Amino acid sequence: MAEDERVPAVIASHVDVVYRVFGGGRAKPVSSDDDDPGTLLRLLTDRRPQVGVREVHAVKDVSFVAYRGESIGIVGRNGSGKSTLLRAVAGLIPPTNGAIWVNGRAALLGVNAVLMRKLSGARNIMIGGQALGLTKAEVRARYDDIVEFADIGDFINLPMSSYSSGMAARLRFAISTAAVPDILVVDEALSTGDAQFRARANERIQQIRESAGTVFMVSHNNATIKQQCTRALWMDDGHLIMDGPAAEVVDAYAAKYGPKKKAAAPKPKPRPQQQKQPAAEGDGEAR
Repeated sequence: MAEDERVPAVIASHVDVVYRVFGGGRAKPVSSDDDDPGTLLRLLTDRRPQVGVREVHAVKDVSFVAYRGESIGIVGRNGSGKSTLLRAVAGLIPPTNGAIWVNGRAALLGVNAVLMRKLSGARNIMIGGQALGLTKAEVRARYDDIVEFADIGDFINLPMSSYSSGMAARLRFAISTAAVPDILVVDEALSTGDAQFRARANERIQQIRESAGTVFMVSHNNATIKQQCTRALWMDDGHLIMDGPAAEVVDAYAAKYGPKKKAAAPKPKPRPQQQKQPAAEGDGEAR
């Protein structure tokens, strides 16, 4: 497709995301100059722990344009802002500054996607499908395909609390992709499961791309990004460091943060051979 014919799917303009982390803290000290007669009483009686609040600037002034049909990987170290940016694209976190325009419906697929553990897999399919915008009739029509893709057998009628992590991940993926979204946001979902499931999941993502959908993917597996993505964004400390072809971005990221090659151990020097001493006369057996 010619560059001037491409249709924007997501536009991020100078996006900042700041969120608050609540944790234990200490009470604010009371000034000794306070003339309030109740100050001493409060100091002696109010020993309740205070809640501390810390602001985290997770995404800092990030701008990019994603087009329909693109598969975009996001690489970066833990805490670099990758998942926060994806959640903002999916509409789960509002930008603190800047703006995100989304052309269509975005669906987040992550290993932590919430399904109801006390309900059976079958009930979760019905609830999850309708949450994606499908009617009950549409969910029933796709029910068998979802169960077959998840490959969890008779467990489909048992509570999800009885599922292994791999079974739950397969069901999440099957439900999330039952209705092909305009924008699929994948947060480490393909790192769970066996090789056969990953192959089927990769095939499903390829089908979404071919239907003019847009895919965003976070993965710590550089080979997955190179294989599945045409483009990559490199996030570091909340900033967008690099945006370009997937192979080039991944190679640049790996060159900086990849494992360092250990220097080869020096070969041991050969030990000098000891010269054999000539046998003394009379030694040995007589002939």
